[in-house]
Amino acid sequence: MRTAQAVPLPQRKREGALVAARLARMPPQRVYRLIAALRAEGINNRRTRAIVRDWVAARPDVAFDAVKYRRGLTTAAGHAHLRLPAEVGTALFDWRRPARYETPILESWRSAHYDGRALFDLPYTVAEGLASTRRRDLGRAAFLSAIAPRLTELERLRLQRAGAAADGVGGMDLRTVPLTRLALYALALPRPERARRREELTDALRAAARRAAGRRAGTWGDVVGVLDDSYSASGSAVKRRRPLAVALASHYLLEALASRYRTIWLNHEGDPLLVHPAGATPLGERLLDGLALRPGRLVIVSDGWDNAPPGQAAEVLRVWRQRLDPGARTSIVHLNPVYDAFEVRRLSPFVPTVGVRDAEDAVVLVELARFATGTATFASLALFLQDRVERFLR
Repeated sequence: MRTAQAVPLPQRKREGALVAARLARMPPQRVYRLIAALRAEGINNRRTRAIVRDWVAARPDVAFDAVKYRRGLTTAAGHAHLRLPAEVGTALFDWRRPARYETPILESWRSAHYDGRALFDLPYTVAEGLASTRRRDLGRAAFLSAIAPRLTELERLRLQRAGAAADGVGGMDLRTVPLTRLALYALALPRPERARRREELTDALRAAARRAAGRRAGTWGDVVGVLDDSYSASGSAVKRRRPLAVALASHYLLEALASRYRTIWLNHEGDPLLVHPAGATPLGERLLDGLALRPGRLVIVSDGWDNAPPGQAAEVLRVWRQRLDPGARTSIVHLNPVYDAFEVRRLSPFVPTVGVRDAEDAVVLVELARFATGTATFASLALFLQDRVERFLR
C-alpha cells in the first residue's frame, strides 16, 4: 500500500478537494458520526486531523453546532485537537462555569436548563430534548406552535409526514425537497389526499426529477422502466415504504432522462402517484412486456424477489441476452433498493445489479453498470467520471 508521501502532490490535492466537497454536502450529523467512527478505529494521522479541522472551520456557526451537535463536536475537538472559540470550548467541556455567555445561542442553551421560556430560542431537536428531560408540561401542540419558526425544512417535512401539521406546523415549499424524500412524503399521505393534491405533488416530483437529471435530461433515448410495487415494496418497520418510494422516484427521474419513456408497474395501473404496495411479484411477465417494446434501455427497480412464478425473470433475461439480443442492443440494468448485510439480491448473472439508496443516484449507477456489461467503453466511462468530478468540485 502506498504511503501518503508516495502519492503525487497534485493527486493528493485533488483527493483532498473531493473529500472536502463530499463532506460539505453531507448532513452535519453524518459527518460527526464519521469522525466518531474514525476515533473508534484509532485513525488520527495528520491528514485526517487537517480534514476534520478544515471541515469544522468551514461550519457556518460552530456555536450552533456546540448546541445541536454537542457530542459530535466534542468528539471532533478532542480527536483532532481543534482550537475552538473560547466560549464554544467552555460550553463543550465546562458549561456550568460561566454565569452568562456572550454568544446568544449558548446563553439561550444555558438558560433553558433553568427557564422554560428560553427553550424557544433553541433548535427544535435541542428544545424537544430539554423539554422532555426537564418534564416541562408544555403540551405537544403548544410546543410545536411556539417552536415552528425555528424548524428546518427537513424537520418540517418529517413532522408533516408524521401528521403534525394540525399541531401548528405550517406547510413548506415541496419544490425544494430532494426527489426520494419527496416520494417518501407523498406515499405517507392517504391515497385520497394524494388524489386531491395530485397536481401539486406531481409538479413537485417532476421538478425534483429535473434537478436530479441535470444536463442529462432527455439524453437517454427510448427508456422503459419496470417498477416493483408488490407487497414486499412496503419495506421494513424501520424503513417503511422505502423500496416503493425509490421506485416512484425512479419513475419521475427516468421520465426526465428519457426522450421517450414508458412505465410498467408489476400490479398498478393509472396515476403513479396512487401506487401502493400490494400483490405478488410477477416480474418475469412484466419483463416480457417491457422487452417487447424493444427500448434502448430497460431499467428494473425491484428487491430481486421473483415469485409469480419463481425464477421466471431470471429465465427471461437469460433467453433474451443469449438468444434474442446477444449484441445487447437493449441495455438492461437492475437497481435494487433493498440491502441485506450490505449485499443486494441479483436477478440474473446476465444483467448487472447495483444497490440504490436514493433514486437520484441512478444516473451514475446505470452508467457504471453499462461499463460492467461492456455496453460502454472505458474511454466513455473515464470521460463520464471526469465530468462528474469537475461538476462535483464546482
